[in-house]
Amino acid sequence: MSKAKVATVWLDGCSGCHMSVLDMDETLLEVVKRADIVYGPLVDAQEFPEGVDLTLVEGAVSNQDDLKLIQKIRGRTKLLVALGDCAVTGNVPSMRNGIPVKALLERGYVEGSDVNHRPPTDGVPALLRNALPVHEVVRVDLHIPGCPPKADAIAYVVMEVLAGRKPELTGKVKFG
Repeated sequence: MSKAKVATVWLDGCSGCHMSVLDMDETLLEVVKRADIVYGPLVDAQEFPEGVDLTLVEGAVSNQDDLKLIQKIRGRTKLLVALGDCAVTGNVPSMRNGIPVKALLERGYVEGSDVNHRPPTDGVPALLRNALPVHEVVRVDLHIPGCPPKADAIAYVVMEVLAGRKPELTGKVKFG
């Protein structure tokens, strides 16, 4: 029997959700018995693979690279999970949404800088007008709120999915 394929993705967020994934501790050993981790910050994969069974997405969709990546991920993933408040609601990254992108970049890179006095362009993806929760860009199958979500809630979801069951999150998760 082939193992399930699991991926994690870090968009515009602080990595706190990935820290909670690592906080799953011994449960991670159970996960790797049942699944191959095929993509994520701790995996040396440069291209998001085809046929992923479960992807946990941390962070908001804030720039053109995030947008392209999440669209590719949705097309290659059976079950996509918005992991954490940034992915679920936009949270901290969306605090910039009331400021026009041009004004935001000028404040950070022109007014607030002693060098260059212009926003970077080489290798830097263009910001979207707004930072968006994942479900506003692609279909999301499950939301795990929290800032960051509790490791137990993530472990529960992953193990339920790997067992072929749909996780019931009522009472197991909360925002903030």
